[in-house]
Amino acid sequence: MSIAEFGLRPQDSFISSLPKMRLPQPMAESEALAKQYEALSRICISLASFTPEELSRNLAALLRPLLDFDFLDVIVFLDGTNEILWHSVGAGQFAPPDVPIEQTTFWWVHRQQQPLCIADWRLDDRFAVRREALKRMGFEYRSLCRLPLRTPHGPLGVFSIASSRPHDYSDEEVRFLSLAADQVALAISHALSRERSRRTQSELQVQSARLKLLGDLSNGVMANLHASDLLREVTAGIRRVIPSDFALVGLLESESGRVCVNACDMAEDTMLAEEAVDSLGEMFGARVFSTGKPWIGNSEEFDQVDAAGDSECAVAGFRNSCVVPLAGRDRILGILALGKHEDIAYTKAEIDFLLQVSSQLTVAVENALVYGELRKLKDNFSEERVYLEDEVRSELHFEEIVGRSAALQRVLGQVEVVAPTDSGVLVQGETGTGKELIARAIHNLSPRRDRPFVKLNCAAIPSGLLESELFGHEKGAFTGAIMRKAGRFEVADKGTLFLDEVGDIPLELQPKLLRVLQEHEFERLGSTRTQQVDVRVIAATHRDLKQMVEEGQFRSDLYYRLHVFPLQVPPLRDRREDIPILVRHYVDKYATRMNRRIETIPSPAMEVFANYSWPGNVRELQNFIERAVILSPGSALRPPLAELKQLSLPSAKSNLSTAEEAERDRVLQAIRASNWVIGGPNGAAARLGMKRTTLAYRIRKLNISVRPA
Repeated sequence: MSIAEFGLRPQDSFISSLPKMRLPQPMAESEALAKQYEALSRICISLASFTPEELSRNLAALLRPLLDFDFLDVIVFLDGTNEILWHSVGAGQFAPPDVPIEQTTFWWVHRQQQPLCIADWRLDDRFAVRREALKRMGFEYRSLCRLPLRTPHGPLGVFSIASSRPHDYSDEEVRFLSLAADQVALAISHALSRERSRRTQSELQVQSARLKLLGDLSNGVMANLHASDLLREVTAGIRRVIPSDFALVGLLESESGRVCVNACDMAEDTMLAEEAVDSLGEMFGARVFSTGKPWIGNSEEFDQVDAAGDSECAVAGFRNSCVVPLAGRDRILGILALGKHEDIAYTKAEIDFLLQVSSQLTVAVENALVYGELRKLKDNFSEERVYLEDEVRSELHFEEIVGRSAALQRVLGQVEVVAPTDSGVLVQGETGTGKELIARAIHNLSPRRDRPFVKLNCAAIPSGLLESELFGHEKGAFTGAIMRKAGRFEVADKGTLFLDEVGDIPLELQPKLLRVLQEHEFERLGSTRTQQVDVRVIAATHRDLKQMVEEGQFRSDLYYRLHVFPLQVPPLRDRREDIPILVRHYVDKYATRMNRRIETIPSPAMEVFANYSWPGNVRELQNFIERAVILSPGSALRPPLAELKQLSLPSAKSNLSTAEEAERDRVLQAIRASNWVIGGPNGAAARLGMKRTTLAYRIRKLNISVRPA
C-alpha cells in the first residue's frame, strides 16, 4: 500500500480549493512543455518492456528532473475488488496503513476516478488523524498528488507522488502527471494481458499434461495387468502435473489390514527412508479409510497431529497434503496421496483431477487382482507345478550317485541301456538304496529329459485319495472337490512318472493303472471324457511283487506290465567298497552346510563304518553322518559309534544260520533298543534307517511280536 493513508470527507472539494505553487525554479512555459513531452516520450519507450519491480524505479528516474518529490508508488487493484493485485514503490519508504482500505486516499481516488492534490499537509486539517499517525511512525510528507490509472476497459489503480516539502501542483503539472499516468496504465494493461496470456497458456499446458496422463493411465489399465510398473509411472507423472514434493500409492493388505506402499516418487531434496514412507502410508490410510472421502491436510492439522507424536509429515517438513481413497466396487483398495513443503493448499481443480486419477487407478488395481487370481488358478489347474521340482542338470549323468563298486556299476550300465528306450522300468531294492536316484538318472538320459519328471510315493497317500492323485478329478466329484484338478499322469504328459512304493497301490485301483499303462488313456474321477497321455512310467518297490502276486495281493497282469525291464539296486552291505567314498561325501556335504571344517576321519571309525551292515542302507548312513557332523566340534569326525555297535549284526560265529534269522534278530535288537517304540525320532524305524511302514511290513513278514514278553 501507499504511505499516505488519509481519511476524507465527502463535502470536501479538492483540486479547486488547493493553493497553487510554482516549480522551485521557474522556467519558460515552452521550455517546460518541451521537457515534459520529452519525458513522456522516454516514459513510453521505457515502459514498452518492464517488470513490476522496475516500473516505479523507471518512473522515478524519468520524473525527478521535472518534479519535486521524495516518494513515488504505483498500486494496481484486482479487477472489481478492493484487493491490491500488486504494489510497486519507486522512491521513498512505504508506510503501512492504520485505517481500513476504504478510508484511504488512494482508494478514494480509485473509486472516484479523480486526481487528488495536497499542497501542504500541515495546513490541511482534513487529514489530521492520518497525518498524526504517520508522524508517530516517522513519516512527515508535506505534499501529495494521486492520480487514477485507467484504460478504456475500466479502472486499474492509483499513481502517486509525495514530498517532504510543501508544493502547489499546478494545472499543467497535474495534466502532465495525468498523461504520464495514462501511459503507465496502458503499459500495465499490456503487462497484465501478457501475464493473463502466459497464465492461460500455462493452464492449457497443465490441462494438456493432465489429459495425457489420464489417457496414458487408461491405456495402461488395459495393457498392464501386473500394475506395479503402472503405479510407478502414475506417481511420477502426477507429481509433475500437480506440483508436489512427493506422491505415493498404497494398497490395503487384506490379511493384516495395513497399508503397503507400492509406489512412491519424491523430489531430489525430499529423500525419506523406507520406514518413514511406510509410516506416511499408514497415517494417510487412517485419514480416509474411516470416511471413504478425500482428506486435505494443512500445516495447522499437521502441527496438531505432530503434538500428539504421530505425524511423519511434520517431521519431513510437509505443510500440505491431499489423500484420496482408491474405492472399489465393494471395498477400499488403497490410497493415492500427494504432499508438498510449500504452504499453499491444493486447489479444488487439483483435487478433482486427483479423484479422476484415483478412479482409473482403482480399475487398474482391480484388474491386477483379478488377473492374479486367474493366473493362480491357471497355475494350479493347468500345470500343477506344485508337483514339479526345478532341476539343475549337468553334463554328468550320475552326479548324484556316489560309488565305484562293481555292483553299482552293473546297475548304472543297465541304466544306460534302458534309458534311451521308452520302455517301463521296475526298480527293486531295499529301503534307502537310492531307487529314486536311479529313476531320475534314467529320465535324465532319456529323450524326455527336457520334459517333467513327476514323482508320487504311493505309500504316503491315503488309499481313498490315491486315485484322485493319479488321475485327477472334476469339480464336485466328491466332498471337498471345489475345483477341477489335474492328476499326476496328466501333469507328466510327454515326460516321466516315477511311482515309488508301487506295491502299496490298492487292488481295486490296479486295473485303472494297468489300463493307462497299456492304452495310455484314462478318465478323471467324476468325468466321462477320456484323456490321452504319453507318459513313461518308472516304478519302484522294496517288496517282493512276485510273492505278492502268489498271495493274491497284487494283480499278475499289472506285475508283468511293470516287470518289462527290472533293475535290482544292491544294498549297501553288498558294495562295502563304496562306504568310505560315501562317508567322505556326506561329511563334506554336511560340514559345508553347517559351516564347519572336518579334515580327518579316524581310521577306527572308518573300519566300523565298513564292517557295519547298514540295514537302512545309504539313507541310514547319510543320517548317521549328519548326526556325527553335528557332534564334531573340531576338525576330526567324532561319530557316536556306540549306536552302531548296539545294532550290529552277530558275527559269523553266531548260531543264526539263515539270512531271515539274521534279519529277524537285527529288527528285534532295534525294537528292544528303542524300548519297543516303532515310530518317532527315537523309534526302531529311525534306528534302522527305514520308514515306519517298511518296518511294520518286515515285522509282519518275520512274525515278530512287538509286545515285550
